[in-house]
Amino acid sequence: MTRRFLFLALAAGLLTVSLGSLEARAGQIPLPTKLDQLLTGTGNFALVGPEPDRFSDFTFSASAIPPSTPVLVPSQVTVSEFHAGIENGITLSGAMFAPAGTIVDYAITYLVAAPAGLSIFDATLSGVFSTFGGTGSVSVGETLFNADTGALIGTMEISSPPGSVSDTLNFAGVSRILVEKGILLNGGSNGASISIINQGYSSGSVPEPASMAMLGIGLTGLLTFRRFFRRTSVA
Repeated sequence: MTRRFLFLALAAGLLTVSLGSLEARAGQIPLPTKLDQLLTGTGNFALVGPEPDRFSDFTFSASAIPPSTPVLVPSQVTVSEFHAGIENGITLSGAMFAPAGTIVDYAITYLVAAPAGLSIFDATLSGVFSTFGGTGSVSVGETLFNADTGALIGTMEISSPPGSVSDTLNFAGVSRILVEKGILLNGGSNGASISIINQGYSSGSVPEPASMAMLGIGLTGLLTFRRFFRRTSVA
């Protein structure tokens, strides 16, 4: 009995140390990396920009018609840094391809958070497509939500052909955004592919509504105090 108890205690201790070690390794992941390193449940995140935005809690799923059509898995998608002017964000790259006569659909979500004290006030979306001169098509649709309130921020879409290869969305500053991205490839006659999707965000000192309200209350109080001080001085 004593030996069994000691053995179980030792095993439990080793398991605790092992889990603690795994938890300790969770944290910031330098880019570029594979998407599977940033999925929800890993505890990992990426920081991008001089005053860095935080990208975390990625999810990934794929489906195809017919179901036997090859699709990518998260370990085949690369996440790297994207920079364009004041825009900082991520690039998703991988051989997302729909052969002729097939349809492939990818869904990717993630959270992006502004640095402490700052807000995100716009988003850009762009991509690189090819339909190989055939009748295929590619579209990337995106819906953005305020991650703190659940309110809809707006939508963006790029497509080819026809359509645009870039889109921009401006909005009131928010601290965190939930991004829901859908990527649809219709192979048509010659196949269709998208190899690069760029996502950029601008962060800055944009006062949020609550901050503006507090500022208004403060200014009102200051003016009231000033009037009271003048009346006291005259008296």
